[in-house]
Amino acid sequence: MKRLAIVLAVLAVAALGAFAVLRDEQPNWWVRLWYPLDYRAVVVGNARLYHLDPALVASVIYQESRFDATARSDAGAVGLMQLLPDTARGIALHTGGGNFHPATDLLNPDLNVRYGCWYLRHLRQKYSVYENGDELALAAYNAGQANVDRWIADTPAGGTVKVPFPETRDYVADVERVEALYRRAYHSELYG
Repeated sequence: MKRLAIVLAVLAVAALGAFAVLRDEQPNWWVRLWYPLDYRAVVVGNARLYHLDPALVASVIYQESRFDATARSDAGAVGLMQLLPDTARGIALHTGGGNFHPATDLLNPDLNVRYGCWYLRHLRQKYSVYENGDELALAAYNAGQANVDRWIADTPAGGTVKVPFPETRDYVADVERVEALYRRAYHSELYG
């Protein structure tokens, strides 16, 4: 019995060590296990339509909804890219979608990702004049344009705009980290 306990303890330590190595090394199969790429055609098609990196779009979807097309946030955001109905209504008007129904349309993966890509592209263009424009675009996607615009207004001329919300800084860092993982692990599916 004592010998069995020792063997089990050694196996447990070895398993934890293997898990730690895999977590640190993150081979492609490991990334694919933890970071899915559902709706690949929707992600790639809409990313191309709006001149975005498909790995970025996949990463935003992962951070926002974990690829759950029916996800709803406490703030009222809906779908894969977690769009607020009012934001989506504005996007619909800008893109010619006059017959927008938020209760159902945002649950449609293609429409949700199309609107989310349009919005992400809009934010990237809006903040592209700043040194850290891509970071600010992701911060605006997470915390809202009004907050980012206020941070810009509070930054001395020529200074780098800082993101004061810790949760938004973490969001941006996580999107960028997962984007690199998607780019590597799903390269042929995203760019092939």
